[in-house]
Amino acid sequence: MSLASLLDLWKTSSETAPNIVAWQTLSARPAQTFPFPIDMPVPLCQALIASGIHSLYSHQFEAWRATQQNQNIILSTGTASGKTLAYNLPIFSKLIAGQNARALYLFPTKALAQDQFSALQSFQAALTPWNLAPAIYDGDTSASARPAIRKNARIVLSNPDMLHMGILPHHTNWSELLSNLAYVVIDEAHAYRGVFGSHVANVIRRLKRAAKFYGSTPKFILASATIGNPRALAEKLIEEPATLIDNDGSARGPRHFIIYNPPLVDKSLGLRKSSLLESVRLAQDLLKQAVQTVVFARSRRSVEIILTYLQDKEREKQEEEGIPIPASPAAIRGYRSGYLPAQRREIEKGLRDGAIKTVIATNALELGIDIGGLGAAILVGYPGAVASARQQAGRAGRGLESAVSVMVASANPIDQFLAHHPEYFFERSPEQALVNPDHLLILLEHLRCAMFELPFQKGEGFGSLSGEIIDEYLHFLLSNGEAHLSNENFFWMADSYPAANISLRSASPQSFVLQTIIDTSTSLSAGSRPQTIGIVDGESAVWMTHPGAIYLHEAQSYFVEELNLEEHVARLKPFVSDYYTEPLQQTEVELLSISETQNTQSAVRNTKSWGELKITTQVTGFRKRRWYTHENLGEEPLDLPPSELQTTGYWLSLSEETVAQLREAGAWTNDPNEYGPEWLKIRERVRRRDQFTCQVCGVVESGRQHDVHHKVPFRAFASRAEANRLENLTTLCPSCHHKVEQNVRMRSGLAGLAYVLGNLAPLFLMCDSSDLGAHIEPTENSTFGQPTIVLYDQVPAGIGFSQKLFELHENLVASAYELVHQCPCEDGCPSCVGPGGENGSGGKQKTLEILKLLCQPEWKRPNVR
Repeated sequence: MSLASLLDLWKTSSETAPNIVAWQTLSARPAQTFPFPIDMPVPLCQALIASGIHSLYSHQFEAWRATQQNQNIILSTGTASGKTLAYNLPIFSKLIAGQNARALYLFPTKALAQDQFSALQSFQAALTPWNLAPAIYDGDTSASARPAIRKNARIVLSNPDMLHMGILPHHTNWSELLSNLAYVVIDEAHAYRGVFGSHVANVIRRLKRAAKFYGSTPKFILASATIGNPRALAEKLIEEPATLIDNDGSARGPRHFIIYNPPLVDKSLGLRKSSLLESVRLAQDLLKQAVQTVVFARSRRSVEIILTYLQDKEREKQEEEGIPIPASPAAIRGYRSGYLPAQRREIEKGLRDGAIKTVIATNALELGIDIGGLGAAILVGYPGAVASARQQAGRAGRGLESAVSVMVASANPIDQFLAHHPEYFFERSPEQALVNPDHLLILLEHLRCAMFELPFQKGEGFGSLSGEIIDEYLHFLLSNGEAHLSNENFFWMADSYPAANISLRSASPQSFVLQTIIDTSTSLSAGSRPQTIGIVDGESAVWMTHPGAIYLHEAQSYFVEELNLEEHVARLKPFVSDYYTEPLQQTEVELLSISETQNTQSAVRNTKSWGELKITTQVTGFRKRRWYTHENLGEEPLDLPPSELQTTGYWLSLSEETVAQLREAGAWTNDPNEYGPEWLKIRERVRRRDQFTCQVCGVVESGRQHDVHHKVPFRAFASRAEANRLENLTTLCPSCHHKVEQNVRMRSGLAGLAYVLGNLAPLFLMCDSSDLGAHIEPTENSTFGQPTIVLYDQVPAGIGFSQKLFELHENLVASAYELVHQCPCEDGCPSCVGPGGENGSGGKQKTLEILKLLCQPEWKRPNVR
């Protein structure tokens, strides 16, 4: 069966067709081509013809023309449209014309550099007399190879991290490159947004400053996927004018994009089939037809879960067919950060040569690594941005072949919002990529690095910032003892090497090594030795590799025996388990300052604010869940140190008038329970009746008194006398009480509102849901005064999300009302306000009552385009 036949089957299948909520088909598009430009060097034309290229796409031709006019350019065309050739041609021409000319290629990942190096080598053979001399210089480059690369390489392929830490601080070793630097290529420029992009913009400032010192003024060529503001992003990154080239002239076959919403399994609870399991089913359909497929998952954990499911299904199929079963089906692989470079290269090769039929990946494969022509892409949940969704979908389909992309909606509110309003997805312009290179903390970090590299003259600017502004910051560093002023020059004085302490991508620069012990008793050196199986960043280590965690790697389960915070090592052992683990976190919020506060434009006055916050987070334990059924198997405590984050947040505080109206309507459940004057006596009587023993686990009181729990929640009764009947009360130890409370949780309207706002906010920002944190203060409190919902940036000092949410408050609240109002569940579900416990209530009606008071009297559907 071909892909076309499978698509026809999906349209009629009772298992699939009813759940397809949108199906968009883009017709095939012929190529727009031009002959080689007359000013293109003959050797370059001959090399193209030898490679089977006899003309240029329109955007490649336009890129050539603009670069020959000495313009910086930003290419913003579709995946696999030939952007690489568009930026290679003017650089090859420059290197052919001048034997000393150099170019620097920057890629956001090492894998992309490796991929492009292979493409350059194929041209190198055709242009041998002119010696392109490409070379990769990154963290994997051997120490012995580095001196020759610094001296001889004419095209250096690297990444912003290596430029930041390994090239610019040692610029005297790079005089050949910096004094002859003609071009800088910034590939996958759309990846440089938020904190990472703000750092990279400052690294480019430092690069231009160093190049100027050595006498060169390079031109910039940027390449990007389709985003809403490619030229603005380019000009923000390089702080120079850039010409936009976005007329994609490449050929394209038919492209199908499907939005699939898993079926409801319990309409009253709003519960749908798992998006992971439905994605596995669709991937199996494609695998049966030998359609090469990439499955994009939102997290590393999801990659491993889907990989495990698919490999298990393939083993079952092989058992049924009597096929010898390998350790893991080689045609199905995972791909994510944390895999070692050799593993990733092997997987990329397997995708190109067809040996691997299905790969499950994080957005690590979203970028333009050459993995051949895939027939299908499955997106397990909305990836957080229209631009990312289009980029992931673009991995399917090469040339004129037909391809399909399926976005399987998860229970997340933003996914359900898009499933019910697919026009928001198909008609909406891609989001804008935002960077702020003048973010104070980021700017100061790079001023330290720049001063370490070259002294600052008094009055010297930095990028677009004037000398007057920079002098103020340098005097601040002077007062800290980090700088010294002599002869109108600011010199770096601290002993430390500033770039080593600054991560461009993470608040924690040091990664944790994941080690397991392998048995070498069968080898010549009998015994055992540690083996590194992967790495994890410092921020993720405490929740991914805490003691007792089940860590998944290439569908293999490992039990974490130890997390050594001093050595930055997690020690694991292979472990066959029927469960996986989830971390339990506790968060406290402290208000540092208010930047702005306003009354909301609503029927009842409330206040919205944004400002500086200190967030203290601690992983306090973990929960075990059974595979497939996700049954809660219990929780275990952990004793790990807390982490602090000083950032910015947006918060909404409900007024006394709002709370009074909600209380009067019976929609306010955040007031503490009033058990009555006899409660202490009743409590003592119940504990004595139960012999001071937990009625679940049998633990006897020791020190702290056990709790007395209402079997049916207190708030479910009309009177306290009914609620406090002895037969409705039982004795529980604190641990069992916490577990039972989770099961019979009565979700408040405020908690439901925090859930839906926190999950819907990324629709308005080009960010991932993990870029934002959420917190509620359910009652009057000393921090914010009134009951409050807080959404905060998950990066030090914030990156602008909180201020944006403050400005978009009315649209955000109106969208939340629409989502909750239209959800088919009866009392809350994962797709709107979040579920209650198995025996509790979800608080949907209470959340709706709050939203009605928060919305404008005559609210309109928000325009999020």
